[in-house]
Amino acid sequence: MATIERHVTREVIGLDASSSCREAARLMAEKRIGAVAVKERGTTIGLVTERDLVYDVLASGLTCDHPIAKAMRGDLPLIAPGASESDCAHLMQVHFTRHLLVGEKGAVVGIISMQDVIRLMLDEKQWLIDELQIYISGR
Repeated sequence: MATIERHVTREVIGLDASSSCREAARLMAEKRIGAVAVKERGTTIGLVTERDLVYDVLASGLTCDHPIAKAMRGDLPLIAPGASESDCAHLMQVHFTRHLLVGEKGAVVGIISMQDVIRLMLDEKQWLIDELQIYISGR
């Protein structure tokens, strides 16, 4: 079974916890990403996602000048780079998120999105299809 390791984005884009939700939204739009790491004194302490900005800021009537530390998800578990795509998908489902921080030895080393996990699952299925075609054709 394949691991998520080769699909992890190692360059985690982040902002300081005191940054505004507006800054996070601008950065997400500029980079065309769905989540930004929230940092405090250089250490990643959580994630703020598009969904967090819509549900927890805009829909609840808060202003866009609200600090991202108040809108972030700090309850998400770290997933290991050696985890399977199904482990990752399960955690995303249980925690109602499309992004997870990837960690080793308690430190964040990357981020993985639902899109990355789906790509990995499709790659695995294509590999199986190719192998079965070779087996069936006798090549």
